[in-house]
Amino acid sequence: MTGEKGRPVRWRGARVVAVVLLLAAACTAAFGLLGHYRPDATALAALVGDDAVRVDQVEDGYAFVGPDEDPDNTYGLVFYPGAKVDERAYAPLMHGLAAKGWVCVDVSMPLDLAILDEGAAARAMAEFPQVEHWYVAGHSLGGAMAADFAADHADELDGLVLLAAYSTKDLRGSGLEVLSAYGSRDGVLNRETYQEDFGNLPRDAHEIVIPGGNHAQFGSYGAQLADGEAMICPSRQVEETVRFVDDVKRGGAPGVEGPGGR
Repeated sequence: MTGEKGRPVRWRGARVVAVVLLLAAACTAAFGLLGHYRPDATALAALVGDDAVRVDQVEDGYAFVGPDEDPDNTYGLVFYPGAKVDERAYAPLMHGLAAKGWVCVDVSMPLDLAILDEGAAARAMAEFPQVEHWYVAGHSLGGAMAADFAADHADELDGLVLLAAYSTKDLRGSGLEVLSAYGSRDGVLNRETYQEDFGNLPRDAHEIVIPGGNHAQFGSYGAQLADGEAMICPSRQVEETVRFVDDVKRGGAPGVEGPGGR
């Protein structure tokens, strides 16, 4: 069959499909560049191993491991980055936890969006069979996706860490130890939704508000659009977060317990 001016209809249809695919590819590439947060010099420096922490590039991102003889190496944490944030931006936080004895896997996400690979934690956990106590964690959208994973895999985990994030899934009967932290100067986190969804967490969930902290300083990627100005330095916010998370190894993190008890 031929169409206008004798050109085969099939050929014209194939050309239309090709144009659509090219446009889709161009849109995907443009989306990948918009709002993309890159690791700063501090983050890149934390990707280098030292006497306390070994840093390895693994299939799904980066692994931060403390000394092999450290008895605390039975604790592991898989971390999901915030939306459009390069996972390497969280290297200072991962390095800090690894120095305390945690095995941390900083997961790389397609287009830096955790929503595109919610199940990444399962692969990361499988790479470290020596870990006995697994926590899944995330920042912002990464935290929401980590919570979704935790809801579906509660029997494989000990806990969940939410950084400027909330769970839309009901975790009240999950048996998980849940930690939630955000900065008092956070201008990105939707506080109303956060308050509402805190009720999805177990009653003994731990929460801290880091005085002077903001949204972006859980990572190390510079200022974030719409965020509040932090009143503390980035290293201080990371140190406070490391201390909060690491306290679970000593019987529970500090902070207010229970939804609505703040």
